[in-house]
Amino acid sequence: MELASYSDFAVRLVNTEEPGRGTDGLTSVEAVRALLGPGRQTARRANEADVTRLRSVRARFRAVFEAADAGDEALAVGLLNALLMEFPVSPQISGHAPRGADGRPDWHLHIADHAANATADYTATASVGLAFHLTEHGADRLGLCRAAPCRNAYLDTSTNRSRRYCSDRCATRANVAAYRARKRLESARTGPGAGRRPDGTGRTAEAVHDSSAAADR
Repeated sequence: MELASYSDFAVRLVNTEEPGRGTDGLTSVEAVRALLGPGRQTARRANEADVTRLRSVRARFRAVFEAADAGDEALAVGLLNALLMEFPVSPQISGHAPRGADGRPDWHLHIADHAANATADYTATASVGLAFHLTEHGADRLGLCRAAPCRNAYLDTSTNRSRRYCSDRCATRANVAAYRARKRLESARTGPGAGRRPDGTGRTAEAVHDSSAAADR
C-alpha cells in the first residue's frame, strides 16, 4: 500500500463525528475496532481507553482540516507536524501479493504495527498518510464539506481543485437548496406582490413619494 493512501485514515477518523448534527459514532470499543479495521492486529488490541484517546486525536485532525479549509496552510502544517512528532511511524519493507511477472514480491513500504497502543498506531499511520497527501497535492486539497450542517472532511483529488462537498449526496442537497433559494428570490421580485406597499394599497414607493410631494406644493 502506498503511504499516501493512508491519508484516508485521517478522513475516516474525523468523520466519525458530525458536530453540526450533534452525532458521534466513536463511543464504544466496538466502534473503535470498526474504525481500525477488524482484520488488523491494532483492532484486536483496542480497549476502552482508546475511545477517549481517539476522540482527543480526532479533534486535532479536524483542526488540521479546518486550518487548511480556511486557507491557513502554515497552521495546518504546524498542527500536522505536531502529530507526526508525537506519533512517529515505524516503516518496514513488505512484499505482499500480487507478485511481478518475474515471480519476485512487489516490495513496498508498509507502516509497522509496533506502537504502544491502538490509538498511537492509528494516529501515526493517519498522520504520515495525510502528510504525504499534503506535500504531494497541497494543503488546499484538504477541505470540509460546504453543505450545511455537514462539515465532514474530504480530500480533493479532482483535476481542477473544484471539490467542495464530501459526497455526491451533499453536493446534490446543496445544489437543490441553492436552486430553491434562487426561485424564491425570483418569485419575490416578479410575483403579484412585487413593488406593493405592506398596507396593501398597491402603490409603489415611487408613487407614494410623488403623491406626498404634490400635497406639499
